[in-house]
Amino acid sequence: MAGHSKWANIKRQKARVDAVKGKTFAKISRQIIVAARTGVPDPAGNFQLRTAIDKAKAAGIPNDNIERAIAKGAGKAGGDSALEEIRYEGYGPGGVAILIEALTDNRNRTAAELRMALSKRGGNLGETGCVGWMFEQKGVVTVVGDLNGDPNGNLNEDDLLEAALTGGAETYELSETEDGERSADVLTTVPNLETLQRTLKTRGYTVSQTELRWIPNNTVDVTEPEQAIALLKTMDALEDLDDVQSVTANFEMADDLMALSMV
Repeated sequence: MAGHSKWANIKRQKARVDAVKGKTFAKISRQIIVAARTGVPDPAGNFQLRTAIDKAKAAGIPNDNIERAIAKGAGKAGGDSALEEIRYEGYGPGGVAILIEALTDNRNRTAAELRMALSKRGGNLGETGCVGWMFEQKGVVTVVGDLNGDPNGNLNEDDLLEAALTGGAETYELSETEDGERSADVLTTVPNLETLQRTLKTRGYTVSQTELRWIPNNTVDVTEPEQAIALLKTMDALEDLDDVQSVTANFEMADDLMALSMV
């Protein structure tokens, strides 16, 4: 059942850096706005809004900002009413499949920015459906530490497996950061995400993030340093765009090559 995701590890480290730079604030605020607009503007009755608020708090976004975003989504503060969720698909250097989720009020602007970011680095924006069939959307609950909410403890795989199965999980992926923090991404079907999160919390786990994520059904091994560097620069360039919420690709590379490419 267990697996390991190098890319998830890199994404987690990058998220910390982006949070320090304040780059995540606008993206998460937009998630809150859309969640409040598409459901009730009350986190108690809106799981999507509740998870967006949890993510905002974890990123250090002030409560006043969160309340303003909820008010905007509810139509009480004006603005951002035209935001829509769009999925774009394309190819990175070497033909790697890339899936991009965006929140935008101008489709033409967003598409143009994505096309430029990809083409400058040897990729291209494709038609809807060109790579989407290579991915499957899953619910992901990330837990850290061990039972009883100790973020400094070690995750016990036997305990985690039992709790994950009880919550309806399909699989999990363990990872460890350079500073020794151990975490696990527990995957389930989209409709079961709230049940899994609730089960893991009830079992005493510290949940650091709950989200929907696109998972590649197959991966491409990248072995050439030149392509590895180009790919990671492409991912960074896409994620740096204001309208982009998430970027997923179907490549894997060795740890030493990943470290070389991150320099």
